[in-house]
Amino acid sequence: MSQPRRALIVVDVQNDYLGGNLPIEYPNAELSLINIGKVIDAARSAKVPVIIVQNILATDAPFMAQGSSGAALHSTISSRAHDHYIAKNMPSAFTGTDLEVWLCQHGVDTVTVIGYMTHNCNLSTVLHAFHSGFAVEFVHDASGSVPYKNRAGSASAEEIHRVIRVVLESRFAAVMSTGEWIVLLKSGQTAERDSIFRSNQRARGLLAEV
Repeated sequence: MSQPRRALIVVDVQNDYLGGNLPIEYPNAELSLINIGKVIDAARSAKVPVIIVQNILATDAPFMAQGSSGAALHSTISSRAHDHYIAKNMPSAFTGTDLEVWLCQHGVDTVTVIGYMTHNCNLSTVLHAFHSGFAVEFVHDASGSVPYKNRAGSASAEEIHRVIRVVLESRFAAVMSTGEWIVLLKSGQTAERDSIFRSNQRARGLLAEV
């Protein structure tokens, strides 16, 4: 099996998520930032292209407003080099951008997604990449979620993050920690996704735990 041709997609690591108007609560934002830096540095050392994505909304938006300090890239990102930059205003980094064209032009077959938020822009980007034919990896401790409460109910940031990572692993992405991803990167191997059937079999006690 040939080695994966990866690109790292760093989604929306912006000030509003880090002490701003929409602060990440789980995993701990400071720890996720450290891991984001580690993943970027490992990618660059391995000559994996790094794509920076920035969400920019209307000037009157309550967060990520165009021209605001909250919309600015966090220094963890702005202090590091990258290979491609994308500005977006939709959850998926693919929608209305040149991302898929760029990936194809550079022979990429596997994308690794990190950044914010697990359940919104990361989820959308992972699903879009999967349906576009890319193998997908998601580094769960280099991401994060916020809590929600609305007419449908409420959920903590931890609940949202945990459930999304389980769902992604069942079909759409190989989910792993920063340390696991760096080891995988150095090995040159391809990560394996689980399956809906096996995940359900384990939950029903019909298949051994992983």
